[in-house]
Amino acid sequence: GASEATGNVTAGGEFFFLEMNTRLQVEHPVTECTTGLDLVDLQLQIAAGGRLDPEPPPASGHSIEVRLYAEDPAEDWRPQSGTVHRLALPGRVPEFEVLPGPGLRLDAGVEDGSVVGVHYDPMLAKVIAYAPTRDRAARMLATSLTRAEVHGLRTNRDLLVNVLRHPEFLAGNTDTAFFDTHGLATLAAPLADAAAESLSALAAALADAAARRATATGGRGLPSGWRNLPSQPQVKRYDGDHGEHEVRYRLTRHGLVADGHPGIVLVAHTERRVVLAIDGAQRQFHVARYGDTVHVDSSLGPVRLRAIPRFVEPSAHVAAGSLLAPMPGSVIRIGATVGDAVDAGQPVLWLEAMKMEHIVKAPAAGVLTELPVAVGTQVELGAVLAVVTPTESTDTQEK
Repeated sequence: GASEATGNVTAGGEFFFLEMNTRLQVEHPVTECTTGLDLVDLQLQIAAGGRLDPEPPPASGHSIEVRLYAEDPAEDWRPQSGTVHRLALPGRVPEFEVLPGPGLRLDAGVEDGSVVGVHYDPMLAKVIAYAPTRDRAARMLATSLTRAEVHGLRTNRDLLVNVLRHPEFLAGNTDTAFFDTHGLATLAAPLADAAAESLSALAAALADAAARRATATGGRGLPSGWRNLPSQPQVKRYDGDHGEHEVRYRLTRHGLVADGHPGIVLVAHTERRVVLAIDGAQRQFHVARYGDTVHVDSSLGPVRLRAIPRFVEPSAHVAAGSLLAPMPGSVIRIGATVGDAVDAGQPVLWLEAMKMEHIVKAPAAGVLTELPVAVGTQVELGAVLAVVTPTESTDTQEK
């Protein structure tokens, strides 16, 4: 929108600058929540010749807004692109509405199936909480985000929740150095720990078994995963934030037997829902699979997994030392040429995507042996940008 700016210079040479934007700010929902006003409606009334009341309404309660971004804070805020398969908060949450009382509001720029491209800011939605106190608003917002189904792209959801739950944030001790003070790596850590991710991988495997069983054309009277060699377990592998998980399980006449998960009882499993009894308490895992990506949502925390295929096509392999495009973008600068020796972490080239520059660095010390791109080349996600052949160690050369 258009804007006007004014400035003042005092007799002592001090300069004071004031900017006024004649448009709504991104944070306008918090004003709507605390005043009960519909600012968009007021803009339209004023444009039609109406006037505002001489005195603004009193504010009450506390409102907090977060911006849900398709980005990876742990990887230098790398923006993500692709399909948003699912974006939903628990319960019935109004969108773009003035809240009549305490609750949650969602102002989303995407819906299920929307594609996030590389030419615009990767903000997906604004989530707003309104409550009588700031502490309650923060806790309500954190709980809702934790239970939200955010499928398809990596987002800053875990970072937002960790900040909202941080004692210093709740105490109001925040400034622009908050991430530096409390450690971005800690704040961006996954909400689900390694144990929760392992259980989620087990649930994903059981859901996959149920899906395969539902599409089987024969032997419907047999239990899921049945084999004529009962000692042989079913094996599935997944890659997650906490590493690789090899799920080994058997469905016997006495129930589920899963390596590394003694005493767990399988209560029910379909391709979308798995119920496990863990230490006597039942937990539900909601599973959604999109290609090789599996999202598992439970009270233990949201988990994103990549199903590792049992057999990989030879053409799917890339040469060791390959630098792959972390996102679609355009090559804007190259820092080395074929034959150059490079150090580990040395910038090899720069990509531009979503109005940001991203450095692609050498994974190890070696020689740049391939560079199939040039300045201006448009690349897709996963494209080979360069190949660095690692320098052989002295020990290897002596052998």
